[in-house]
Amino acid sequence: MSSEKNDFKREMLAALPSLRAFAMSLIGRHDRADDLVQDTIMKAWAKQDHFEMGTNMKAWLFTILRNELYSQMRKRGREVQDTDGHFTESLAHHPEQYGSLDLQDFRRALEMLPPDQREAIILVGASGFSYEEAATICGCALGTIKSRVNRARQRLQDILQVKGENDYGPDETSAPITSRAFIS
Repeated sequence: MSSEKNDFKREMLAALPSLRAFAMSLIGRHDRADDLVQDTIMKAWAKQDHFEMGTNMKAWLFTILRNELYSQMRKRGREVQDTDGHFTESLAHHPEQYGSLDLQDFRRALEMLPPDQREAIILVGASGFSYEEAATICGCALGTIKSRVNRARQRLQDILQVKGENDYGPDETSAPITSRAFIS
């Protein structure tokens, strides 16, 4: 195997955890996310001669994954149009509990976002891509990706009922207990 193929393989393998996390954020099911990542890797391997070493492998793979997901969705014809999130919101159950934001709350809120906003916020907020890279991956203008991220952030704040910094972290009841636990 040539040095260039080894470099390609090494870069591709290094991107797998991020690629899987992105697939999970888009699909929400481990089995389907793993299948999507596998399909992405197979396509990337078959098209490795189209990749220019030294460019952004992660962005290239994310673009392939995104395009593959949309191709699969078109084939299945199962995409539900819920751009405003009204349908999803009606299915969500918001438990009445006093306390702070937890990961499950955030995951549910993320799933309530329209797909284009969820994709944008995951790329920029969680995967570490710049706005420019995210726009390239999504195949849209820079201003569009910035708008999507901003709308996603606003929507998440609304869904999670987050008003300011004091809404993050432990609530008033558990803060003294957790603070003592970390000091001891």
